[in-house]
Amino acid sequence: MQLPTESVLLRIFIGESDRYDGKPLHEAIVLAARERHLAGATVLRGGMGFGPSSRIHTTKILRLSTDLPIVIEIVDSEEKINGFLPELDRMMGGGLVTLEKVKVLHYRTPPTA
Repeated sequence: MQLPTESVLLRIFIGESDRYDGKPLHEAIVLAARERHLAGATVLRGGMGFGPSSRIHTTKILRLSTDLPIVIEIVDSEEKINGFLPELDRMMGGGLVTLEKVKVLHYRTPPTA
């Protein structure tokens, strides 16, 4: 698979406890992106954050949160990302979704040994 040099980064901010169709929302989003043959997806778990409610979510021992921040990043062509947005919208109850243009320098599989 080739990625155009001028691509788009889709960044999705949700909570660890968010669910869709009985499974964690971040898993559902990654699986849906894979089904649509998007170039790839990465899930990042944050140690601290807050959203529209201003409630702090943290890993600190005295304030252990069960709803840590999750960020999902997906890079692909603008056309493929735009085609994925309606499905993403159906899956999400809350959260933040951003898009930004990115320049892809490398997208390749590692050489086989």
